[in-house]
Amino acid sequence: MPLLEIRNLTKIYPLGESVFGGGGKGEVRAVDDVSLDIETGETVGLVGESGSGKSTFGRLVLRLIEPTSGSIKLNGRDLLAASRSEMRQLRRDMQIIFQDPFGSLDPRMKVEDVIAEPLIIHEKLSRETRRTRVSELLRAVGLDQSALPRYPHEFSGGQRQRIGIARALALKPKFIVADEPVSALDVSVGAQIVNLLAQLQREFGLTYLFISHSMPVVRYLATRVAVMYRGKIVEVGATEQITANPAHAYTRSLLAATPELRA
Repeated sequence: MPLLEIRNLTKIYPLGESVFGGGGKGEVRAVDDVSLDIETGETVGLVGESGSGKSTFGRLVLRLIEPTSGSIKLNGRDLLAASRSEMRQLRRDMQIIFQDPFGSLDPRMKVEDVIAEPLIIHEKLSRETRRTRVSELLRAVGLDQSALPRYPHEFSGGQRQRIGIARALALKPKFIVADEPVSALDVSVGAQIVNLLAQLQREFGLTYLFISHSMPVVRYLATRVAVMYRGKIVEVGATEQITANPAHAYTRSLLAATPELRA
């Protein structure tokens, strides 16, 4: 059984009111009848240009956005049927790494508190045990204890993304949505973060949905690739097959358009 079973997932946004008054006409299908399985331990790369619906899809899968229709199952458990209290428990197994390491961390919180927040919410740990756990998480992402009392603005973009990854790992999740985690970073720093994600996957047995507009990044990290265009998945398959012999014209254009990442 797949870790995640996503069937006919759809998110429709009605068009807003006109600036001249009156109601809007029509609707936007941000995600349109998408089905996808994600197996335990694999990385599925979800690629597409900006506005293709891939970030919306990632948030729908985690129920950060409520879908218009469809179904999402985690280990056979229907996420859309789960109550608020049930979802709170299920969220331990599902986390997200955001695109923007500058905006995703609370600038008023010290790094220790940023990483410890999920532990405070979900686990009853002593302060000493919690600090030990936070220190372990920092080491796992290539930082040390000197980061604990500092604030996010004191770190570089790559270091901030490492802090965000440590926070995502705090509750030992099974599944992580990585939403364009290197697009705000320069190429060399982005390559380091991609390598870190691959290392953490091996160490912690993680399963990723890795969202990106860059086919070369996805080719390096993903075991399978799903290509999204205008809210639909137009092609899905093994990474080697998709990159060597793409069937869809949109996939070919993505492969041709993105410079190589040397990780």
